[in-house]
Amino acid sequence: MLRHTRLAGESADYLAAREELRVAEIELMRHREKVADQRRTLPQGPPVDDYAFIEGPADLDAGDAPVSEVTLSGLFTAPDRPLIVYHLMYGKLQTEPCPMCTMWIDGFNGIARHIARNADFVIAAAADPPALRQHARNRGWHRLRLLSCGDSTFKYDMGSEDKDGTQDSTVSVFTRDGDGTVRHSYSAHPRMADDIDERGIDLLAPVWHLLDLTPQGRGDWYPSLDY
Repeated sequence: MLRHTRLAGESADYLAAREELRVAEIELMRHREKVADQRRTLPQGPPVDDYAFIEGPADLDAGDAPVSEVTLSGLFTAPDRPLIVYHLMYGKLQTEPCPMCTMWIDGFNGIARHIARNADFVIAAAADPPALRQHARNRGWHRLRLLSCGDSTFKYDMGSEDKDGTQDSTVSVFTRDGDGTVRHSYSAHPRMADDIDERGIDLLAPVWHLLDLTPQGRGDWYPSLDY
């Protein structure tokens, strides 16, 4: 039995249950690694259009103009680097920024420099650049590349927007071939099945996992833009 503390007051029942939990956590870790390997070894994905995005100045505090256009292929900064796109639920029918997405992106802003060592990473939203950038300034997202999807069908094609403009949170991964062809590698959405509509991308948010360590768990807690 592996002891996790040096506390003397742990009962035999507690120690037995903790050991059972440790074994279950090992099984979960191994299964998670198996799933990650399955994700990495997906067959080659289909080529995609070279979608065009709109972005403002690199310095978030430099205002919202001038705006420039950048293509999906132009978001790759070097060969053999994947591109990760987080789809923020903001714009069109989502007239206010999604609090859940905002919480996740708060975290992404903190670790962006670490992600950049291995992958390119951007935030894409249906909102126009001024609205998107103002929300980013309110949150202090100075380390992230922020893109408006403009008139492109990017979000619709990736399943993060329906034909009416209803938004959904999504994460997408792309690769670029040697000849410049961009391919879709992987996308994930909150809805995993008819009875699972909010857990599909929980792995992106450490908040949930920290709360799950506590006796109360996550319960019905939901993030707020007030924080």
